[in-house]
Amino acid sequence: MIGLIFGETNFPTEILKKIKKKKIEYLIIDLSKSKKFKKDNNSHDVSIGQFGKIINILKKNKCKKVIFAGKVDKPNFSKIKLDLKGIYYMPRIIKVSKLGDAAILKEIIKILKQEKIKTINSVAYNPELSLKNGNYSKVKPNRDDKKDIIKGIKTLRRLKKYNYSQAVVVRKNKVLAIEGKKGTEYMLKKCIRLSFENKGVLVKFPKIKQDLRIDLPTIGLKTLVQCKRAGLKGVVLKSKCNVFLEQKKTIDFVNKNKMFIYVK
Repeated sequence: MIGLIFGETNFPTEILKKIKKKKIEYLIIDLSKSKKFKKDNNSHDVSIGQFGKIINILKKNKCKKVIFAGKVDKPNFSKIKLDLKGIYYMPRIIKVSKLGDAAILKEIIKILKQEKIKTINSVAYNPELSLKNGNYSKVKPNRDDKKDIIKGIKTLRRLKKYNYSQAVVVRKNKVLAIEGKKGTEYMLKKCIRLSFENKGVLVKFPKIKQDLRIDLPTIGLKTLVQCKRAGLKGVVLKSKCNVFLEQKKTIDFVNKNKMFIYVK
């Protein structure tokens, strides 16, 4: 039995399809706002503050391993409902929350480990969703694009204190925007008014000191459409540290618009 701790986005849906195809026994801890898995008989609607309930569900069903996937919004700690274990563990969560969402997830993984529940890589059952080194489009980065890519990677590596930053937009060797707490989509929307035709890159790498089992940088058709609107030429990911959804549709869109997807 595998425990699937799911939030928003389409990534959890892809994992669930593969789990069902392989006929692996599973249960879902549904932390999504929309409760998107409520129709699944193996789904449990749980609040992120109900640690006791989550752990009891996992242990009762003999789940010794879990996968985290999908976006879980940072809770409003003043309004969150707690059970007894939630009261016990929540001070730890609140303390690390100042360091960002990644720190919250890391702390939850530590708590599960204390309860003898292991967290495995989110692409363990879907390795095909994580791209390796190479170019995945007809268009390849040219000399100017490569300068922008190097600039973007160096910028992200210097942002040690901003552990919520996974992405940066660079055009003509200048940083236009750095991802903040509101995410990549919000950052790209800010770049629309700055747009030039088919110039610049979105570099999306794991956060500094990120646990690579969870919260990997994710792109899909929506991301590339947003990049197109912002006038960007391509997206750059880190090899084996990414999730690429809707691959065929996305690559078709990229090729049609003379953009690139490059994995370094």
